[in-house]
Amino acid sequence: MILAFTLIYAAILLAIGLLKPEKRDAESYFVLGRALTLPAFVATLVSTWYGGILGIGEYSYRYGISNWLVFGVPYYLAAFVFAMFLAKKARQSRYYTIPDLLFRTYGRNVSVVGAFIIFFMTVPGAYVLMLGVLIHELFGISLVLGILIGTLFSVAYTYRGGLGSVVRIDIVQFVLMFLSFMCVVIFLLVRYGGLAVLAERLPATHLTWHGGNRPQYVLVWYVIALATLVEPAFYQRCFAARSEAIARKGVLISILFWIAFDAMTTTTGLFARALLPDLVDPANAFPALAVEILPPALGALLFLGMLVTVHSTVDSYAFISANTLGRDIVWRLRGGGEDDSRRLSAWGLVISGAVAAGFAVWLKSVVDIWHHFGSVGTPALLFPLVSSFSRIPVLRPGGVLAMMICGGGLSLFWLLSPALFPGLGGEYLLGIEPIFPGLILSGGLYVWFRHKPSKRSAG
Repeated sequence: MILAFTLIYAAILLAIGLLKPEKRDAESYFVLGRALTLPAFVATLVSTWYGGILGIGEYSYRYGISNWLVFGVPYYLAAFVFAMFLAKKARQSRYYTIPDLLFRTYGRNVSVVGAFIIFFMTVPGAYVLMLGVLIHELFGISLVLGILIGTLFSVAYTYRGGLGSVVRIDIVQFVLMFLSFMCVVIFLLVRYGGLAVLAERLPATHLTWHGGNRPQYVLVWYVIALATLVEPAFYQRCFAARSEAIARKGVLISILFWIAFDAMTTTTGLFARALLPDLVDPANAFPALAVEILPPALGALLFLGMLVTVHSTVDSYAFISANTLGRDIVWRLRGGGEDDSRRLSAWGLVISGAVAAGFAVWLKSVVDIWHHFGSVGTPALLFPLVSSFSRIPVLRPGGVLAMMICGGGLSLFWLLSPALFPGLGGEYLLGIEPIFPGLILSGGLYVWFRHKPSKRSAG
């Protein structure tokens, strides 16, 4: 039954995704001709920004409702800030990508450096890994082969139709991911009971806000969530929105759907811990629940829900990273017309897919990937990007480059400190999470360069 559901899903996606686009110009390819409606905006943003379903299952199995306070609330708050202060500005800018915005404000060097950072932040290695794990579990093939199949499948239709293909498929994925987890939660509540049963079977820490983790570890995710303010998927959807109002409303409505979906996934993870307390690998919490606890049809539906949730993020981020490589790096350095940038971005999908597959084979923990890339990318991009919306540039390009390189570089050094200094016993330098020193340095440089008098005014 799982195989049948999966094959039907694959056939539907190929039929929708490989439709010939009406227009093949750059604006249609990158931002759907800026015609994205409110329902489509919500469906594509919600499904794109929720790909880490196995990581959610792992975390809720290990730490309980803390999952909602770590991977939910901080991102809702950051998304709300984005909606209120950045969504309309992004739509007003009428650009295709974040590096376009940086280029307009600070020039080519800043734009290209920012593009390199965004490329590594958006290459969907973590999500390709999860997709490969699910394909491995479904069909019994090797993990590497599952990764390759998932990557090739995701790239094929994106190559042909650009953002239009991604959005059409995201709408299908949006419906399936909510339908699957809603059915599972209803079954578990009816079959096994509600919160009283969970409270009886779960460890006490699973019902606390921290889940047994140090407060600093919980707090750091509220800072890492600032990555939402530099999240390329948010900007791309806002660039593509039909109007400024749709851009803002779309993000605000999406927050409500994320709250609902988080409630369902966290509840499912709690039931997995209560009913399967001795799992060797908590990352398999949802697959094990589907196989060992749920009826066959419902288990197949849960597998499909996991598959579409991951896949919706793989295709979106593969598209963004391909645009970043093809348009914002190669085309920006080489030059040419807008049609050239579209062609280069289409070919960039091949390289992006290969890099993602390589990362998936090399990397292990999905949660660690979120932590590491958010800890380095946010200090590098936050202040330069937010300040780029000013009508009059408040920073010079040299100062922006210093912020990006020094802020991101310091966080990277801090992230690597356990490996660089074995005497730390696996802890970060001074016991401080990597994102904090990078943000402090980047923010300090922002204040310094903004108020530093120019040579002309000083003389």
